[in-house]
Amino acid sequence: MIAKISCRLARRVSTEAHRTTQVRRFLHGAYFRIQPSIQEALVEGRPVVALESTIITHGMAYPQNLSMAREVEKIVMRNGAVPATIGILKGQIHVGLTDEELQFLASSKNVVKVSQRDLPYVLSQGLSGGTTVSGTMIAAHKAGIPVFVTGGIGGVHRGGENTLDVSADLTELGRTPVAVVSAGVKSILDIGRTLEYLETQGVCVAAFGESRMFPAFFSSQSGFQAPYRVQDEEEAAKLIASTLGLGLSSGVLIAVPCPQEQAAPGQLIEDAIQQALSEARSKGITGKELTPFLLQKINELTNGKSLDSNLALIQNNARVGSGIAVALSKLQKATRKGSLPRRGDTTLPQPVVIGGINVDFIAKAQNSVILGGGQTNAGRVRRTFGGVGRNLADCLSRLGLTPLFLSAVGKDEHSESILHYCHHMDMSAILQLEGKSTATYSAMITSAGELSIGLGDMDIHQQITEQYVSQFKENLCRAPLVCIDGNVPLSTIQYICQLARDHQLAEAPSRLEDIIKMAAALARPLLSHLCCVVVTLGAHGVLLCGRSLGGSISLRPAPHEQTAAASLCATHYPAIPISREEIVNVSGAGDSLMAGIAAGMLANHDTDTCVRMGLLAARFSLCSYEPISPEISTSTVSQEQVQSKPWPEVKVWKLD
Repeated sequence: MIAKISCRLARRVSTEAHRTTQVRRFLHGAYFRIQPSIQEALVEGRPVVALESTIITHGMAYPQNLSMAREVEKIVMRNGAVPATIGILKGQIHVGLTDEELQFLASSKNVVKVSQRDLPYVLSQGLSGGTTVSGTMIAAHKAGIPVFVTGGIGGVHRGGENTLDVSADLTELGRTPVAVVSAGVKSILDIGRTLEYLETQGVCVAAFGESRMFPAFFSSQSGFQAPYRVQDEEEAAKLIASTLGLGLSSGVLIAVPCPQEQAAPGQLIEDAIQQALSEARSKGITGKELTPFLLQKINELTNGKSLDSNLALIQNNARVGSGIAVALSKLQKATRKGSLPRRGDTTLPQPVVIGGINVDFIAKAQNSVILGGGQTNAGRVRRTFGGVGRNLADCLSRLGLTPLFLSAVGKDEHSESILHYCHHMDMSAILQLEGKSTATYSAMITSAGELSIGLGDMDIHQQITEQYVSQFKENLCRAPLVCIDGNVPLSTIQYICQLARDHQLAEAPSRLEDIIKMAAALARPLLSHLCCVVVTLGAHGVLLCGRSLGGSISLRPAPHEQTAAASLCATHYPAIPISREEIVNVSGAGDSLMAGIAAGMLANHDTDTCVRMGLLAARFSLCSYEPISPEISTSTVSQEQVQSKPWPEVKVWKLD
């Protein structure tokens, strides 16, 4: 068993950084941009509603499509949620569009209708387009938005049993956990076969309101019943919460009937559909062009009645969907509050991280010179969540290790946002203390990315006491790894060290953060007590100081007879090359490095692989707005990724 003591003895060397826009890098090199106001709402746990953009680009003519998009966003806001219209602009997936971006998509002629299959090509070619239901679901899920409102989903086309023309919307509902609020499926489709296909995909389908009748888009009745019914927004929210809570990979379809006063007569629509289908066949119109053609033709044949119904149902869906999002947000907050006091309910040995949680306010100056004397300097101020302990626990959780995290927060305006943001972590043991303030940290960063001044209000870290930590003695003794933030009280660190000695747990290295010329000198005295020391060097990489066994420094203690024969060495691992333009945030890179190394150790990888996994994790976080990049995962930081990349040459010095 390995216990790891991670102490911050010196502030890391800052690297120069140029803050970019709110961009998260997708895997495989594509891009994903979340509008700042939406990002803030997601972090704070406020309800957000995803909206598609194909209806803007391919569903209606300009300028009616633009006025419709604006009105739907207003409806969502009036009902207490934040609208997030999703579209693709010049090869970037945008979650949330400005009014100028809405106008661009609404008025452009050469934009693509983007389903799941189209995403790689459209992004790689730098094209723009409107996302379909399947495309929007993918983006919403990656952004963490559980509720998506649309007009109607695609389905099995009439004659689909012969043509196999089945919309990707159905398969996406079967593999992406997002709730889709729609007026059923479009009337031009085979509704019965669509419902059968959704059952095959494992999609829970529920009609909304007083009837189980499944709606037919333009009209409220299709002749088919939905498997289930939810009476109101609260029942719908409970259905969605249970799906998410079970960890199912499939979505939920909430079918909302078009308001009766605006619904089109069923026979009028069916006659128009048949005529439109006949014309489509005679013209050879198939594939992704078929649905826009049919909808336009039906509008002509019904003298605009179908379009009036379309607008009414979209607006109604926005009202219902935003109400569901609000109810779901309240339910999730209540669940988090109710689950917080339950501690250590897992029976499997977990790593343990002990340390601080901070709310960080990072201010970056716009100009190269910061003016003093009480003057106001232009710049950007962003709120993030940090703390050495939190950062380590966050990164380890993203790497599939989910440690038990021991820390303390106040019962104040910051704690709820922290618990929401850290939902992927085991926060069950966190102390919430009345009358105490959650730790905050403010930093002024120069335009070149250097720390100018920092101010911390971190008294609550002193509440991470020996008495609190000792409640989890069994977890600590069983843990394969224990990490301690050096900001916790000294008595707590001494307790962990004594526990390790009493239970014959191995003690592994501390982490120092200092400039490269002093690293070996600072590390050497510690090597009489520790097997190795990891020194982070900012842009210069990592220095590993310890005893060389068989040509490389061991991260784990060796038997005494081997240790006596080993020589003291320092190995320098250069950082992965990265440009200024790619660097967004330097605050969590060191913590990501340590978590990557720890993950490699727990997987029993060799020293080189462990360190390079840490360097990979650090690079991801340097390119992320958050201190710990959401892209860190077991697939992006792994032995396979290490082996697939060329690495700069390492250099070894003898310390004896």
